[in-house]
Amino acid sequence: MSELPPGWSSVAIREIGDVRLGRQRSPDRATGPHMRPYMRAANVTWNGISLHDVKEMDFSPQEFEGFALRPGDVLVGEASGSRLEVGKSAVWRGEVPGACFQNTLIRVRVNEAALPEYLQRHLAYDARRGALADISRGIGIHHIGAAGLADWQISLAPLREQKRIADKLDALLARVDACRLRLDRVPAILKRFRQSVLAAATNGELTREWREQRGIDGEWPVTDLESVARDFSYGSAAKSSRVGNVPVLRMGNIQDGLLDWGDLVFTSDSAEIAKYKLSDGDVLFNRTNSPELVGKTAVFRGEREAIYAGYLIRVRCSDALLPEYLNYCLGGPAGREYCWQVKSDGVSQSNINARKLAAFTFGLPSVEEQQAIIGRVAELLALNVTLGAKSGRARGLVERLTPAALAKAFRGELVPQDPSDEPAEELLSRIRTRPAFLDDAGKPRRDGGARDSRTKARTDTNMLTRKDVTPALLSIILKERGALTAEALWTASQLEIDDFYDQLKDEESRGLLRESRGDSPTSQRLLEAAA
Repeated sequence: MSELPPGWSSVAIREIGDVRLGRQRSPDRATGPHMRPYMRAANVTWNGISLHDVKEMDFSPQEFEGFALRPGDVLVGEASGSRLEVGKSAVWRGEVPGACFQNTLIRVRVNEAALPEYLQRHLAYDARRGALADISRGIGIHHIGAAGLADWQISLAPLREQKRIADKLDALLARVDACRLRLDRVPAILKRFRQSVLAAATNGELTREWREQRGIDGEWPVTDLESVARDFSYGSAAKSSRVGNVPVLRMGNIQDGLLDWGDLVFTSDSAEIAKYKLSDGDVLFNRTNSPELVGKTAVFRGEREAIYAGYLIRVRCSDALLPEYLNYCLGGPAGREYCWQVKSDGVSQSNINARKLAAFTFGLPSVEEQQAIIGRVAELLALNVTLGAKSGRARGLVERLTPAALAKAFRGELVPQDPSDEPAEELLSRIRTRPAFLDDAGKPRRDGGARDSRTKARTDTNMLTRKDVTPALLSIILKERGALTAEALWTASQLEIDDFYDQLKDEESRGLLRESRGDSPTSQRLLEAAA
């Protein structure tokens, strides 16, 4: 890694926590006497834990102890088909009581050298820039592996600075997420705006003032399309190719009332070109498509020589009907509603034939008013396009904010350093010299851990549970005997190891006892009663 800020250390994840791959799922454990909900890679998202489609399988009591999740565990996606999804992570907050984890996830249970939120943000930074994918293996599916993750090096800040970084990132990324949510709503807003403009254009509201200024009274006459159109023709059914002399416009080339000249196919058949050649002002109607898209339209304006394919109908307007106005009528709310009502539905496609298209009725103003409508709609829809482009650029900027903030955070540039913070290496040194019977959080191991002869001997005696003792048992023992190591306190309590752990945690949370440290980094860690 590059040079780190003062007090930071480059460490492997195995030094700051316990790394474990989840339990392999087998078909014969789909049912059983000890069913438990379990998390898998699909339940981990960039924004936290998803509880969609939580599954269950049988975990024996012994397995449950090894694979049970605790609040603060960092869950990391072990495998993904996408390079930039490898190592996606989230902090478990106890969303589902009694949940375990499956082998598409790796669990990291941090010790006191690191905060879960700090590690998760660091892993998000590494995953988003593709660094974790660099250590993955496999073809098609990228696997990190628990050993690979355990060996992964991170930049570890002093513990207090980790808290400042995590808090700052939470605040920044919450604002980024809020921005993203607002931008996500923009396309729907712009779509509604476009439909509102077309509705006003084709029901007379858009040019009401225009008519009043000219003293024009009365409603528009209503006509059917057949009365003001000269031709309804189906397009070419011949096979097209990726190369050729003339493009063949298809239903995919009609987008939002306009022609999109991307993704073209071509023909060089002179007979087809002569028969289906488009002229300036031809309106193209998509007669076959999904139920939501059937009936979309666009006007050909002679941009280049072209013909049209069989799923389109070409409409040629009379002098009383301007093509753009017809495009607005068919693309507006009334036109879309008409198409929805008259379409014929197949298995996955809907169809509107030329006869039904010709029967479409709409209000028809004078050609002069149609021209005024076309001019005003063009201005408003140009504004719509501009807003859409600005929204797209803003979305691009927002998407760059998260990786930029994460990069600053783990270069030590997001929050100021405090010289009084204990360097990360000093805390790590104490952890490395910790007695084996303590777990990675400095507590007595819930699974018994590495036990000495006295510990083993105790398994043969009758132990107490929390319901057998006073709620302040441990602090009372410490007041009587003075500061003790965690092992000595456990021995004195005569509690089962799990009950001792829970009692210790409870009394710490109530401020009845605390940890004391000597001046030396290697001095033994003791527990004492609070003053």
